[in-house]
Amino acid sequence: MNAFLAALWAETLKARRSRVTWGTTAGFLILPLIGGLFMIILKNPEQARALGLISVKAQLVGGTADWPAFWSLLTQGAAVGGGMIFAFITAWVFGREFSDHTVKELLALPTRRETIVGAKFVLLALWTLGLTVLVFVVALGVGAAVGMPGWSLGLAWASGGTLLLIAWLLMQLMPLVALAASAGRGYLPPLGWALSTLVFAQIAVVLGWGDWFPWAVPALASGMAGLGAERIALHSYLVVFLVFVVGMAATFAWWQRADQAR
Repeated sequence: MNAFLAALWAETLKARRSRVTWGTTAGFLILPLIGGLFMIILKNPEQARALGLISVKAQLVGGTADWPAFWSLLTQGAAVGGGMIFAFITAWVFGREFSDHTVKELLALPTRRETIVGAKFVLLALWTLGLTVLVFVVALGVGAAVGMPGWSLGLAWASGGTLLLIAWLLMQLMPLVALAASAGRGYLPPLGWALSTLVFAQIAVVLGWGDWFPWAVPALASGMAGLGAERIALHSYLVVFLVFVVGMAATFAWWQRADQAR
C-alpha cells in the first residue's frame, strides 16, 4: 500500500506541475460557458443580433432558453467533448513517459509495474471525476447568472447524475486509449484511436447499432440527436464493461512485458 500511495503521489505531482491540467480544465469548462452563451442568444435574439451574434445557429441547438434545454446541451456536449478531453488526458498520463524519454527509468524502478500502472489509472479516474463535478458546479453558476426559467432541483440532480453516468461510461473506454499510448509510445496513436472511435460511433448510431457499439453508448445516454436513454439497455452497459476489462488487462500485460531498453 505504501508503494502504491508513493506511486500515486508521484503521478499527482506530475499532473499538478503540468500545463495539461489547466488546459484540459479550461477545455472542459467551455461546455457550460458556450451553453450559457446559446441560452443568452435564445433569450434575447434581437440584442444578440445587435451584438453580431448569430441567433439562427443557437436556434438549431435548442428551442427555448430554459434549464431543460441548457442541461440537454451540456450533457450532449459532455458525451462528445468529454470523450476527446478524457482521451487527451489518458494519452498524456500514459504517453508522457515516452515523449519525455523517462520510460526506461520508470521501468527500472524497484516499484512493481502493476503498481505504477494502477496509480496512473487511479489518477485518471480522480482527474476525470473532478472535471465532471467542476463542470456541473460551473453550469449551475452560469445558468443562475443567465436567469433562465424552468429551474428544478430534481432536474438539476437528474442532469448531474447523467453527467456522472456519461463520465463513468467514457472512463471505461479509456484503458484502450492507455494501451494505444503505451504500445504506440507517444501521444499520436491514442489520439488517432479516439478520433477513429468517435467517427465510427456516429456511423453505428446512423445504422441503428449504436446500443451495441461501446463508443456510441455515452452519446445515446446523453440523448444526443434525439436518441434518448431508452435506447440504452443492459447489453449496452455490458459491452462497455467488456471493453473496459479487455483494455485494463491488455494495458497491464503490456507494461508487465515492456522492454526496459526500449
